[in-house]
Amino acid sequence: MRRLIVLTCTALCSLAFANAQAVQCQNNIPPSNPDHAYVDHGDGTITDTRTGLMWKRCSEGQSWTGFTCNGYGSTHTWGEALQLTAAASDAGYNDWRLPNINELESLVEYCASLPAINSDVFPNTPSSGFWSASPYAGYLDGAWGVDFYVGVSGYGSRGSNKWVRAVRGGQ
Repeated sequence: MRRLIVLTCTALCSLAFANAQAVQCQNNIPPSNPDHAYVDHGDGTITDTRTGLMWKRCSEGQSWTGFTCNGYGSTHTWGEALQLTAAASDAGYNDWRLPNINELESLVEYCASLPAINSDVFPNTPSSGFWSASPYAGYLDGAWGVDFYVGVSGYGSRGSNKWVRAVRGGQ
């Protein structure tokens, strides 16, 4: 009888694990950015199959180890972020850029926080503000960004330091 219970539990536990989403959602909320929505190219980049955008898996200043993003990364002013991404030549591509606000918002994982991003796809993402390339029309010195602490958008002074994630394609 004991063996039957162990085998039954093992089978049920395996079935539950196989059906689980890899992204860690809170309160049984389904993921908005599940792992299967991305194609991993094995070179530190992924493509979102819904948007066609290719993203660097790591924030600027971090390095891809083949399994995760290593290091703490670096923050930059808005102007520095624009220059940094335009000068990038990672994974054999030289057309990286700073994403616009809509593209950056597409990464928000609404079922998670701290960070509010799929951390299996984008490991070690800082739970903080990231720049977008979109200027804020209501404030001459402002630009839009996303705070991946809880996944909200807002604007900030272009002279403040925020994190950077590069994208290519789209527009």
